[in-house]
Amino acid sequence: MKKLIIIMGLCTLTALTGCSKDMAGRDVYEESGNTINVNNKRHDLYNEGASRGVRNVSNNYGFVRHQKSPLMNDNSANNHYTALDREQVANAISKYSTNIPHVNDVATLVTDQEVLIAYQTDSKDRNLTADQVKKTAMSIVPRYYHVYVTDNKVLIRDVENLANLDSTSRNSRNLVSGLITQMKKSPQGLRMNASEDENGLTPDDHNIKRR
Repeated sequence: MKKLIIIMGLCTLTALTGCSKDMAGRDVYEESGNTINVNNKRHDLYNEGASRGVRNVSNNYGFVRHQKSPLMNDNSANNHYTALDREQVANAISKYSTNIPHVNDVATLVTDQEVLIAYQTDSKDRNLTADQVKKTAMSIVPRYYHVYVTDNKVLIRDVENLANLDSTSRNSRNLVSGLITQMKKSPQGLRMNASEDENGLTPDDHNIKRR
């Protein structure tokens, strides 16, 4: 009887050890710096399907947990979006915008601080459509971004041409600013809220632009 109890105890211990190793290999949290990610197996902003050999994102939630650094004046959290895949973001905005009624062709440019969207539409309510396109972009990009839209289809080519410029050059910044001026001649939709204008700029943003 004692031998039987000892054998059963050993079997139980072996099973628990195996489960422990399996759980360790599939740790729920993977830590990196002050960020804790769940199942962080892919760095793309968007995954177009399970055909690439990764989990089916349609069946899983996305979760990331950030913890404030205990160090004073540690601004590392401000660098989380430096690796943002702008082309993937532009792809998502254009794709989702074409699902909006009466929006048929969308060109999107994503810079380090703005989103420029030119689209072709047959909408009779230009301001409503502009608001829908703008809010689609706002729901995708980091909140500090400013979004500008235009239903002037002539500007679609201008948005496309800017994609070929060196984003670090002063000339590209001037061209982006010039195109924004042209785009703002089109409806921009409603104010985002009481403290942000139609494009998501705050009074502080306007003050910086005036300097």
